[in-house]
Amino acid sequence: MPTIVLVSGSLRRDSVNTAALATLRRLVTERSAEAEAEVEVEVVPLSIGDLPHFDGDEEQRGDPPAVAAAKSLVARADAVVISTPSYNGEIPGVLKNALDWLSRPYSESALTGRTVAVLSASPGPRGGVDAQLGLVGVLRRVGARVVEHEPVAVGGAEELRTADGDFTDPTVLAGLGSLADAVLAAVGAADARVGA
Repeated sequence: MPTIVLVSGSLRRDSVNTAALATLRRLVTERSAEAEAEVEVEVVPLSIGDLPHFDGDEEQRGDPPAVAAAKSLVARADAVVISTPSYNGEIPGVLKNALDWLSRPYSESALTGRTVAVLSASPGPRGGVDAQLGLVGVLRRVGARVVEHEPVAVGGAEELRTADGDFTDPTVLAGLGSLADAVLAAVGAADARVGA
């Protein structure tokens, strides 16, 4: 069963990035069902709030349980989708910390060769798009295969999110739907490479 891991770069309970990923999850599930695929796509969230601050000394002693679990989940995923807020134009420290853990050790990174897609959401009008450039830079540096796609940035997200914590705005759904299609296509391409 293909697995897609969702990572929100925000720890807020009512995070618009977590809501964007919830909407993407629904769209991926719907598209998978519409395609009448023989194999369902499993979509799993990865919470990064439990990861300790990266510490080289602690790494030398062995990965803490939360880190080992996160690495295992990402390593067996067919794709990862990360939604990031923009903190002063960059990704938040908690997300960078997670990427630092996942990228270690250098020769055995869970992200190397992994298909990763990015998006962002923000209450502001730009939708956190500024943070995407830095996020893509980190992902490429650690050897991830970043999904090529027009940036998806949900601006004014607080107002657009429904009471159920979802997005139904047609423009938002179009962007997230297109990204969902790109991720599913990338997962299919990865399966084809493995089967070749």
